[in-house]
Amino acid sequence: EGNKNWKPDPKARSAWELAQHLAESDVWFLDSVLKGQFGEQSPSGASTVAELAAWYKTHMPAKLERVLAMDGAALSQIVDFYGMKLPNAQYLVFCAVHDAHHRGQLASYLRPMGGKVPSIYGGSADEPFQM
Repeated sequence: EGNKNWKPDPKARSAWELAQHLAESDVWFLDSVLKGQFGEQSPSGASTVAELAAWYKTHMPAKLERVLAMDGAALSQIVDFYGMKLPNAQYLVFCAVHDAHHRGQLASYLRPMGGKVPSIYGGSADEPFQM
């Protein structure tokens, strides 16, 4: 919480802005896939890290459960994403790649902010890989 406004460069997003973007866009992508259309993103309304985490823990699993129950017809429907027209399921892949990009950004902030880098995609210098 105390370092959430840290950023590595004046042009970069702050740690808080990245965390909000990640949480809110995850839920937005799933909601958009469920609706079969992309529209305005609803903000979480969170102002603290704890509030954002609680919001995510409530909204993400509920949306994911509904997406996992979708049938092939809904997932193969062609959906417009700001001019890009792809099968609805492709936006789930787009969301995963989007997440990996921004999670990598956020992870690179941890050590300069005084934190430890956890084992995210394998071991790190702070948390070695355990078999």
